[in-house]
Amino acid sequence: MPGFRWWTKAEWREKKRPNLSPVIHEMTSSPTAPISSFPLRLIFLLGLVTAIGPLATDMYLPAFPSVEHDLGGGAGSAQFTLGAWFLGLALGQFSQGPLSDRFGRKGPLVVGLGVYALASAGCALVGNYHLFCVLRFIGAFGGSACAVIPRAIVRDVATGKKGAHIMAQLTLVFGVMPVLAPGLGSLVLKIGDWRWMFWIGTLYAVAAIMGVLLMLPDTLAVERRIRFRPVEILWRYQGILREPVFFSNALITTFSTFVMFAYLGSAPVLFEQRLHFSPGAFGLFFGANAAAFILGTQINGRLIHRVSIPALLDGAILWAFVLGCAFVALALAGVVGVGHPWLTCVFIVGLTGALGFIGPNGTVMSFSRHGHHAGSASALLGTMQYSFGSLSSVLVGLLPGGGAIPTAIGMMTGVMGMAIGDILRRRTSHLYDAEH
Repeated sequence: MPGFRWWTKAEWREKKRPNLSPVIHEMTSSPTAPISSFPLRLIFLLGLVTAIGPLATDMYLPAFPSVEHDLGGGAGSAQFTLGAWFLGLALGQFSQGPLSDRFGRKGPLVVGLGVYALASAGCALVGNYHLFCVLRFIGAFGGSACAVIPRAIVRDVATGKKGAHIMAQLTLVFGVMPVLAPGLGSLVLKIGDWRWMFWIGTLYAVAAIMGVLLMLPDTLAVERRIRFRPVEILWRYQGILREPVFFSNALITTFSTFVMFAYLGSAPVLFEQRLHFSPGAFGLFFGANAAAFILGTQINGRLIHRVSIPALLDGAILWAFVLGCAFVALALAGVVGVGHPWLTCVFIVGLTGALGFIGPNGTVMSFSRHGHHAGSASALLGTMQYSFGSLSSVLVGLLPGGGAIPTAIGMMTGVMGMAIGDILRRRTSHLYDAEH
């Protein structure tokens, strides 16, 4: 990006950086956590809050034909409702982070959950397709707080290996929802219609609000909150993005999302139309793939006490790179795909398992120098993830070739992005090691 450059060691050691604005300078120190420990019940609560995203995304996928029929949007119109949801998530995260840095974690999280609950109730009641899209966008805008603020809370209470361990536990709870959501959606359709799904989302959000109000302390003390004018938000993001430790690790995390979205965007066509999986077989594979991701996060959570976070990140990216190269080569040669569908599954599961190591570690390292404005850093990371990640579906749809070729190339593109980010991260390793 224009104006980007790496800091020198001398600049890193300077307590004050005259070339940066006062607003950016006040955010560079690493605060101590306002609470001494973070019990498992709060990690579980934050995991359930974060899971609102995949619940709202995956549960109503089986209802696409019914949504198109009842709302009169026409064939393929349900895809645009999903696009409205992703757009709301990307734009919402951009503003939720600074708000949580200004007003604390708890208040903005409750407000975001409230907006999501009201919008979900509206989706359950509305009969107009265009209004439904608007409500999906509004719901995502509010629900984006559920993606941004829990990550900021983790950074408030811990960093380094402790932070990575908490993030791995959080990901375990979060990762269960993509496994359960499609099956839950199919079950709902057997006993009711698609509107029930949004009533379930409404009740889920109300329960989350009660849990946050009753159980969750505000991890951002009043004296650490940052006052800002709206115009300063852009300056704040520019300062975060120019900081090399954040940029390199956020690039890795962003392209790990690209890999996952490339798989999700191509999975229905690949498995149902190309490989002719039955709904039961596809559901089994979907669950196994999610289980591989969860297993990766949990192994990572245990290894961080014995192996350094950068070493784990390097190893996982190398693992993904080798698997990705083999997947592309065999797909182009026609070895994987229609002839060997389960071999295709093995490559995808292997790549997804690697992401279980990359996501938590890359996220923690991204925030290592941004304790005073973890909400803004989390928001910027989330916006990057959804903005770039959504492009993977476009790429997979445009790629020529049949069978597993588009999936393999799409996932490998994300792996290459992670590898580039890791090269940049190595150039900043002395900066991260100085604080850890």
